[in-house]
Amino acid sequence: MNGLTIGKVRLDNRLILAPMAGVTDLPFRLLCGEQGAGLVCMEMVSAKAVHYGDKKTESLLRIHPAESPVSLQLFGSDPHILSETAKRIEDRPFALLDFNMGCPMPKIVNNREGSALMKNPRLAEQILAALVKAVKKPVTVKIRKGFDGERANAVEIAKLAESCGVSAVVVHGRTREQMYGGKADWEIIRRCKEAVAIPVIGNGDVNGAKEAKRMFEETGCDGVMIGRAAQGNPWIFRETAAFLETGEELPRPALSQRKEMALRHALLALEYKGEYTGVREMRKHLAWYTSGLPGSARFRQSINTMESREELLAGIREIFREGT
Repeated sequence: MNGLTIGKVRLDNRLILAPMAGVTDLPFRLLCGEQGAGLVCMEMVSAKAVHYGDKKTESLLRIHPAESPVSLQLFGSDPHILSETAKRIEDRPFALLDFNMGCPMPKIVNNREGSALMKNPRLAEQILAALVKAVKKPVTVKIRKGFDGERANAVEIAKLAESCGVSAVVVHGRTREQMYGGKADWEIIRRCKEAVAIPVIGNGDVNGAKEAKRMFEETGCDGVMIGRAAQGNPWIFRETAAFLETGEELPRPALSQRKEMALRHALLALEYKGEYTGVREMRKHLAWYTSGLPGSARFRQSINTMESREELLAGIREIFREGT
């Protein structure tokens, strides 16, 4: 499979791990990168929090040398704060600076951030121009189809982004109104691709290798971004890359491989986040890793009571033993 160039950054392939709040932390990004993601995207970071020195935000900015290339995503609505924050963090080891115009969560939208900016092209233009001017690294932007069905303005925003000097645009084929429900509109991705010369990356409803291939074919997009389908399933990048390269469908990971991945993920979480946070943040990941296993419903209940490293690791070994 061919690579992809964004600005001066060359990706080995065109498969990208989507930024997901509370999911795409350092341990998970490492695993997805090892499994073949051409680019991994960090959790979105508040520019205002960085600007004012919020200590909790620092952990979100941590990058491991082994996960290169990585995209760092900022969100906010103040052009000055965003540009000053971008300047302050540019020396960190990320390859691309992404700007979030896609988050649909009420607390973000109600603050005129995330996908709320789809309603305000003028402010979006000011922000993107300021970010491009502030840093030498390539700037990208993640948008949605529009804020709602009546304001499906992704093509307008993509053109605006290109005019500001943005190096690539990611288009999620849902409106903010849809949140993560309903069907993603791949036609809007195709229209954006036809409207701009910069790379367009498609996002939405890619649940496996065949859907990725179909998105490439139907939209002409330059890259495919995979989000929720990677949860508990880092292998999706390896499997998709193989299918696009050879047409071969790799076998799904054996139970022993799922166990090894879950254990490795847990150990990384414990290493980088400590016991208290690591155990608690692994709960959602283990629910995804064990989905469909015999006893998984009981396991999901029991993990919510786990508080120690020993309980966490023993629980993982037990649930995968029971699944045999």
